[in-house]
Amino acid sequence: MVLALHYSKSVGETHPPDRRASLAVSDVASAYGRLAVDPRFLLPALSVSLVIGGLYTFFAAAPAILMSELGLTSFQLGLSFATTVLVVFAAGFLAPRLAHRWGQRTVGMIGLFIALAGSLFLFAFATAPAFMPFTTAIALYLLGMGLINPLGTAIALDPFGTNAGLASALLGFLQMGCAAIGASFASVLPLQPSASLPVILTTYSALALLVFLPVALRQPKAELGGSGGIPESTGE
Repeated sequence: MVLALHYSKSVGETHPPDRRASLAVSDVASAYGRLAVDPRFLLPALSVSLVIGGLYTFFAAAPAILMSELGLTSFQLGLSFATTVLVVFAAGFLAPRLAHRWGQRTVGMIGLFIALAGSLFLFAFATAPAFMPFTTAIALYLLGMGLINPLGTAIALDPFGTNAGLASALLGFLQMGCAAIGASFASVLPLQPSASLPVILTTYSALALLVFLPVALRQPKAELGGSGGIPESTGE
């Protein structure tokens, strides 16, 4: 607190005055409104938000499935979560490298197809869940989500460099909104958790794919031929 007070008095706002945005409520609301109806932001942001919403729905439903229906202990549940998270890390590591070769939008579409495939696979054993098929299906979903999440986020934020904070905040709101809706529906559907989860994941994945399709069809010339639009990470 003392350091913050000293900084505010001695340094103050360092952003140049000509680049500062108005903090008036009406101006902020107007800026959010313009961003929310801009398809350059809305389509990729909504695609990412839907698959992220599916992830949180999985987190909400997984304990009931893995512990109540499949008999895992709380420790085994934690290990299962830790293992599946590694899939997301691996996909996030691969995403920029694949995008560098084939383009952000192409790899994003592939990720959405993989997520949809994992969601559909859950239906195959929804009435008689088993640990390995369930884990395989979720791993597929998370692999697809790990590909579309960083690439879709980059596509959504890239045109709005001067309003990156605003766009990022609205993206976070959309993600948490989709998560809240998905988790709520998973809990109120008159189905077993092992049946309600594939319903939500498949619905979200299919909607994300449909929403992202116009983005993929508008693929910039710079990405045709595999420049990818984002540099390959060198921090290995």
